[in-house]
Amino acid sequence: MTLIAVVLVFVASVCSAGDIYVVDYPGQADAKVYVVDYWSQADLCVYVVDYRSQAKGADWLWHYVFYESQADAKIYFVEYVGQADIKIYFVDYWSQAGWRESNKFMGRLR
Repeated sequence: MTLIAVVLVFVASVCSAGDIYVVDYPGQADAKVYVVDYWSQADLCVYVVDYRSQAKGADWLWHYVFYESQADAKIYFVEYVGQADIKIYFVDYWSQAGWRESNKFMGRLR
C-alpha cells in the first residue's frame, strides 16, 4: 500500500510537469528514479526537450532546470532498481515517449 501512495505522490507531482530538477539527496526528491537499459523495462519513456514551453502538458516530456525554485518536480537518480519509485527510459524521439502499459500509474487515479 505504501508503494501505491508513493507512486500517486510522484504522479501528482510530475503529471503535466515538465520542469525537472535533479536533487543531491533522496530525501529531497519527490520521486526516486532508476534509468533502465531497455524501453520494455520502463514504466515511463521520457524525451528531454530543449525549452520549457515544449515540456508543458505531458509528464513524459522533461526539461531540466538549473534552480529548484523553477521545478515542477524534483527527482533523484538511484543506483539500484529496488530503490526506485519509478523506472524510466530515455528515448531519442518525442513520438516514442509516454507511459508504458496504458499508463498503469495514472489508471489508479481514475
